[in-house]
Amino acid sequence: MTGSPSRARRYVLLLMMLCGFAVVLFRLVSLQVLQAAELTAKADRQHQKTVSLEGARGTVVDRHGKVLAMNMEVPSVFGIPTALESPAKTARSLSPVLRIRTDELEKKLRQDRSFVWLARKLDPEQGHRLEHMPMEGIGLVMEGRRFYPKGPLLAHVLGFAGMDGEGLEGIERRYESQLHGEKRVVVLQRDAMGRTVFPKGQAEQVPAAGHSLVITIDEVVQYIAEKELEEAVTKSRAKSGTVIVLDPQTGAVLALAISPRFDPNAMSSLTADRWRNRALTDTYEPGSTMKALVAAAAVEEKVMKPSTMLYGENGRMTIANTVIHDHEKLGWMTFSQVIQKSSNIGAAKTGMALGDQRLYRYLQAFGFGQKTEIDLPGEVGGLVKHPGEWGRRSLASISMGQEIGVTPIQMVSAVAALANGGVLMKPYVVSEVRDAQGKTLRQILPQVKRRVVSPETARTVTSILEGVVTDGTGNKAAIPGFRVAGKTGTAQKIDPRTGGYSSTLFVGSFVGFVPADNPRLAMIVVIDEPQGESWGGTVAAPVFRRVGEQVLNYLGVSSDEPVKLAMASNRR
Repeated sequence: MTGSPSRARRYVLLLMMLCGFAVVLFRLVSLQVLQAAELTAKADRQHQKTVSLEGARGTVVDRHGKVLAMNMEVPSVFGIPTALESPAKTARSLSPVLRIRTDELEKKLRQDRSFVWLARKLDPEQGHRLEHMPMEGIGLVMEGRRFYPKGPLLAHVLGFAGMDGEGLEGIERRYESQLHGEKRVVVLQRDAMGRTVFPKGQAEQVPAAGHSLVITIDEVVQYIAEKELEEAVTKSRAKSGTVIVLDPQTGAVLALAISPRFDPNAMSSLTADRWRNRALTDTYEPGSTMKALVAAAAVEEKVMKPSTMLYGENGRMTIANTVIHDHEKLGWMTFSQVIQKSSNIGAAKTGMALGDQRLYRYLQAFGFGQKTEIDLPGEVGGLVKHPGEWGRRSLASISMGQEIGVTPIQMVSAVAALANGGVLMKPYVVSEVRDAQGKTLRQILPQVKRRVVSPETARTVTSILEGVVTDGTGNKAAIPGFRVAGKTGTAQKIDPRTGGYSSTLFVGSFVGFVPADNPRLAMIVVIDEPQGESWGGTVAAPVFRRVGEQVLNYLGVSSDEPVKLAMASNRR
């Protein structure tokens, strides 16, 4: 009887041991079989880190190979909060170098994390200072940052890339798929001390760099255009300005200048209004520059000849219960004089001789109301209403450059068609795509859009437009030694308060080409809201002359025989 309790205890103990072994066995099976995949993944997460690496962004060079956009290695600084003894002290030390408030840095450094970015893609000078400030738990790593060595030069065309290296505006955005480097995911290993290391062989696997672009812009021509435009905008106290220089035979853009400028290396304090490419995004009523194209339509349709006589109504004509004025009292004049003197009444009569359907057809043919398809983002198509929406005065108004919205790139492309014998070309900025080794992958060739007028009409209108410069309103666009063809324009802007035309807000412009007999340059100058003298012949034509004179000399274009200039009004 006495042994029974002892034997029972042994059975109980044995049973407990068997149960314990069973629990352990079940746990082993659960860990090694049932949860194996989950635990393996968890272990990998603890010892591995997946990162995305990207090859260097491609460079952008001008037509002569001068670098306009490039990548440079700059430092980024990170912290390891768990390794810091005093986050507050570290934040105070870093704040003046990183130019970040102390409290913001301290908040980051007090996080319960093993890694935190403090500042990305610093200036090299900041990185140099940090290298001489050894601090436990703070480290530097080199990253690629977009850099524009010419600063503001060509900024509206180049655009800029964001902190993550993605193109956000301009060429950087339009050609993002070509410029960005190859992306590759790399799994980094952590050693026993928690340090990140590359697995063997991966450190040498650098992602391929992006493709490079050769653009049609000439850095020297761009510099001249920007310099002269800035001076004109400053002198006239204008709101903004635009200069575009094209090769009329190919449509290649040699310069595209916008004022005010911006520096794509310092974007943090700027708004979208500052970097907007007004040459493509802003429409304006072209005013009298439209008369050059209406003249081409009239000559092509044989409703006007240079010698056709028109009566100027002594500067005042009533249409649809409204009065059209000229800037001077004009009587009988030839059609050539209508354009040279920039007669609104003569232009209105020309438009009425054409009729609404034919005028509308030529507006479309010259590219108005549609995008030019230039290879830059943000372009708008302007505003050209269908004749069915025109009012009783619309035919006359459009003929003198009202009731129609155009962009500078549309207007210069249309006039360049006259310089090109009546053939409209597609404007373009990028001429070549190359790989990282410099091998050409794609070449962009000039593209004909359509013939608008005959070569004979183009020559006739060119002769008329030469008269604008020698005997008319555009005499301040004259370039000594060269034959210049062009047209002035002064357009009233809509007053946003009244919805009617403003008596104080104007757009002054000049568009033309040179040399007239063998055009090398087509150019438009638009000055928005100049103060004081606002006539296109006063504020825009001189810019055309100064830019044209310097660029022709730079290109080595030989001069013609001296051109005799008549004293003429510089208005309109």
